[in-house]
Amino acid sequence: MTAHLDGEIRDGRHHMQVRVYYEDTDFSGIVYHANYLRYMERGRTNHLRLMGAEQQALFEPTETESAGFAFVVRSMHLDFLKPARMDDVLDIVTWPVAVKGASIMLAQEVRRGEDVLVKAEVRVAFISGGRAQPIPKSIRTLMKADLIS
Repeated sequence: MTAHLDGEIRDGRHHMQVRVYYEDTDFSGIVYHANYLRYMERGRTNHLRLMGAEQQALFEPTETESAGFAFVVRSMHLDFLKPARMDDVLDIVTWPVAVKGASIMLAQEVRRGEDVLVKAEVRVAFISGGRAQPIPKSIRTLMKADLIS
């Protein structure tokens, strides 16, 4: 029972809360910029888990279609709008924007209440044998199902 740890999907968007700890901040007491990447990675991972597919279980059948595959972040565009500070409770929001041949485009936001602190566009590519490959049907179906909701 980790649903509360993994967040929840509401209106087609994954929401996951994280608390900012001292270790997340820099000398000035605000969240160090690289830690937002960690929060967003957790959001993307938990999004998949709540869609019914832990990454290991999701990818096992795929290995027969494309052995030695991986998802890699191909590109990210981030806008740092406002700082977060120690003890803030942040909402990491993730949703798919498009599923294309060999990539998935996701949007993410880090929010504190109604304030959007960081916006991100993340393109994740499917790689097999060292080259971009079409996303296998099992994964494409899962992501498109979420796009419809």
